[in-house]
Amino acid sequence: METATHTKAKANTKIGMILLVYIGFISLGLPDGLLGVAWPTMRAGFGIPLDALGMLLVASMCGYFTSSFFSGRIIAKMGVGGLLAASCATTGAALLGYTLAPGWGMIVVLGVFSGLGAGAIDAGINTYVAANFSEGLMQWLHASFGVGVTLGPIIMTSGLNFFQTWRWGYVVVGAAQLCLAVCFAFTIRMWRREKAAADKDSEKRLTDYKTPLGETLRQAPVWVSLLLFFIYTGTEITLGSWAYTLLTESRGVAPATAGLVAGSYWGMFTVGRILAGLYTRKISLNTLIRGSLVLALVGAVLLWWNPSSTVSLIGVAICGFAVAPIFPGLVSGTSSRVGARFAANTIGMQIAAAGLGGSLIPGFVGVLARRISLEVVPVCMVIFAVLLLALYQYSMKTAVKMEPAVQTAD
Repeated sequence: METATHTKAKANTKIGMILLVYIGFISLGLPDGLLGVAWPTMRAGFGIPLDALGMLLVASMCGYFTSSFFSGRIIAKMGVGGLLAASCATTGAALLGYTLAPGWGMIVVLGVFSGLGAGAIDAGINTYVAANFSEGLMQWLHASFGVGVTLGPIIMTSGLNFFQTWRWGYVVVGAAQLCLAVCFAFTIRMWRREKAAADKDSEKRLTDYKTPLGETLRQAPVWVSLLLFFIYTGTEITLGSWAYTLLTESRGVAPATAGLVAGSYWGMFTVGRILAGLYTRKISLNTLIRGSLVLALVGAVLLWWNPSSTVSLIGVAICGFAVAPIFPGLVSGTSSRVGARFAANTIGMQIAAAGLGGSLIPGFVGVLARRISLEVVPVCMVIFAVLLLALYQYSMKTAVKMEPAVQTAD
């Protein structure tokens, strides 16, 4: 009876943990969905140029890169529960600071703190789920991010329509982040009990390897994997950040409609991840990622072609649906590409590379858009999709060559 009770309690704790990390990922997605819709009004209010968005993205990236790269050490000191509480509190305070900032310079400074909170929670939770849960649950974890990033444009569009200010959206999301920080703070003991139970399990997990960071950085497949995340995340964020501006300022779509389209990009993004979580047992991970990349290329071509507004809207939705399973699929497949010994270190560095790409690539596209035309956005999307498909094919060839060595080492 004691064993059965213990097993039931352990199962309930696991369920509680996965629900909490899902909530954490919803909160992580909310700010990302705000900026694309807020940007035209924000830059007009501060009197700054179109490509000034890159300044904020780079500032956020600096914080994001730092906290995600060292996420393993942070978790070791604070635990996952403490990490969630501190990260949500940091992000919430920064977002509320946006609403009080007197000038653009202060927004950029606060972006560093927003990135610090986001990077730590992103890398920490990805490592935790990759080590303890299935590919299907990893897809659903990232679907919860899609829920947050889908709600973001809706919240911001509502604020712009009813209150004529972008600040209202950040008030709502910043307050929600602080509320979540309080919730996570009250569950810190639960995370500690779950870790203690996991330590008694004899099965070796990715997080059990203590491979030096320097040794990991000497592996060529690790660098290929980092490049994959750099380009993929930059591609994902580029369309999410610039779709609204492209449709309103270059293609004459009404702001309310364009806001819904930006939301549909993230909405289809969420649907794609929910469905991927259901059929990951029926198709291989490689097939899922390759198929998603091809479909993303089709959506980007439709957006570039643009024979009508309807086709453009369809192209945006297809891109959102197509790219959805790629990031969580790449995280889950990390050990197959680089080996189990290097997987835990690589996951944190991949998240850091993702943050770097998510900041630099959309900013670079913004510079091109200012100097050439906003129509450069879909052209870049096509180029990035082709690069990703080629790079992923190469990474899998490298993984096949590595496989015997990894099995021997383990």
